[in-house]
Amino acid sequence: MKKIKLGLILLAFVSMTGIANAGGVGYIDYAKVIDNFDYAKRVTKEVDAKGLEMQQYLVDKEKEYKSLDTPLKKQTFEQKTAQEFKAKEEAYVALRTKREQEVYTKIKEAAKSVMVEQKLDAIMDQRGVFVGGLDITDMVISKLKGVK
Repeated sequence: MKKIKLGLILLAFVSMTGIANAGGVGYIDYAKVIDNFDYAKRVTKEVDAKGLEMQQYLVDKEKEYKSLDTPLKKQTFEQKTAQEFKAKEEAYVALRTKREQEVYTKIKEAAKSVMVEQKLDAIMDQRGVFVGGLDITDMVISKLKGVK
C-alpha cells in the first residue's frame, strides 16, 4: 500500500513538473501576416514596380532592334542589350532579396517577442502543425502594427 501511495505521489509530482516546464508551441500563418503587414505590401509594390520597369525596358529594346537595318548593327545591339539587361536583372534580384529579408526579419522579431510574452518554446509555420499549438498570427500582426 505504501508503494502505491509513493507511486501516486511521484506520478503527481512528475506530471506537475512537466506542466510547469511545458511552454508549448505557437504557430503563425505567414501568408496572412504578409497580407496584413503594411511594410510587406509596400515592399511588394516596390519590387513589382522594378519588375515592370524591366519588362518595359525589354519592350523598348525590342522596338529599337526592329528598327535596325544591318545584321552587324543588330548583333552589336543584342550584345549591348544583353549586358545591360543582365546588370538590371542582378540589381532586381539583389533588391528583391534584400527587401524580402527585411520583411522576414521584422516578422521574425515580432514572433520572438510574442513567443517571450506567451512563454512559448517555439514558433512554427502553420503548415508544419497538424494538431495542437497556439495560433499567434493575430498577435504577430498586432506587434507589426505597433499595437500591444
